[in-house]
Amino acid sequence: MTAFAYLIEPPFNYREADGSLTGCDVELARTVLQAAELPPLEPLETTFAQLLPGLAAGRWQMTTGLFVTEQRQRLVSFSRPIWALADGLLVACGNPLALDGYRSIARHPHCRLAVVRDQIQHLNAQEDFAIPSTRIQVFNSYAEAAQAVRDGRADAYASVARAHTAFIQQNPEAEVQTVIVAATEKPPAFGAFAFAKHDDELRQSVDAVLARHLGSPEHRQVLRRFGFTDQEIDLVV
Repeated sequence: MTAFAYLIEPPFNYREADGSLTGCDVELARTVLQAAELPPLEPLETTFAQLLPGLAAGRWQMTTGLFVTEQRQRLVSFSRPIWALADGLLVACGNPLALDGYRSIARHPHCRLAVVRDQIQHLNAQEDFAIPSTRIQVFNSYAEAAQAVRDGRADAYASVARAHTAFIQQNPEAEVQTVIVAATEKPPAFGAFAFAKHDDELRQSVDAVLARHLGSPEHRQVLRRFGFTDQEIDLVV
């Protein structure tokens, strides 16, 4: 089996009503491993903070897609990009603080921002947009951060806009909406599967299949099920 670490975050990885695991990342990983004639996927749920330490410790061999950064590249190896996505803010319906991105949060003296620990949005908020740490609430999972917005404990949750869209589709009663961060403020970023530094053979096998599969009719059909457009898919082809 190929141990694959994931976290619950639609549309990347989530459970259907019957308990089965699906999502664009896990389905792509299953397809790629089968096409490469590698051992089948063994999905292991974890938290975001444990994804990279788990690779280093050998608890799994491959992770769900992560944004590729210079800091992370010093710790792990990445496949070729599997998606490129814009950030978004999950806010209460009506967007009461009229937020349109990170800069508007930084300007608003009382806006409370929810993030998931160590995700790229957490780092961007602090380092690129100088949002005070006293106004940043840190959670361990998507569900916890989204609940903080629903409860009124946070005014916005910064994550991938596609994840917010999927959350709203699955929770229509949540009374929240998505604000997409403009590309002029923060361009879409690339994400990829992560592997341990020493596991070049697995990474190269995965990359060889990705080179053939990304952009194929089969790939496009699957990603459309999870809300991706052809324009988004074309960014990684």
